[in-house]
Amino acid sequence: MKSLKKQRRIQIIGVAVVALVLSTALIGYAMRDGINFFRAPSQVIAEPPGPTEVFRIGGLVEEGSLVRGDGLTIRFSVTDGGAAVPVTYSGVLPDLFEENQGMVGTGRYINGTFEATEILAKHDETYMPKEVVDALKEQGVYVAPEG
Repeated sequence: MKSLKKQRRIQIIGVAVVALVLSTALIGYAMRDGINFFRAPSQVIAEPPGPTEVFRIGGLVEEGSLVRGDGLTIRFSVTDGGAAVPVTYSGVLPDLFEENQGMVGTGRYINGTFEATEILAKHDETYMPKEVVDALKEQGVYVAPEG
């Protein structure tokens, strides 16, 4: 009788372990497209990612680089003070998007240009995404907002 209970307990533990491993694998598989790593322009230039890798880039929109093309295509450069990466975006830009302001874009780095699928601009006078602040501090060009 005791050996039957031990055998049943081992079976239950085995099924629980298999279920845990399977659920962890399914969660990881489901999240693989939802995780986008942040990179500063200097990091993108130093170690260019592959053309299939989706990531976020952030920094300041370089002054004099904003060019509106035909239709909804916009070209500009994003910089962290150490390097600048050219960006193309097809779509409507946020109202607060302008030169010398913080931005974060999601997309791919293809043939030396970041092709953005989404652009986010700063929210108010003092807001800047944490990743952008960290990247600017790392380059030694961060200036804290006054006030």
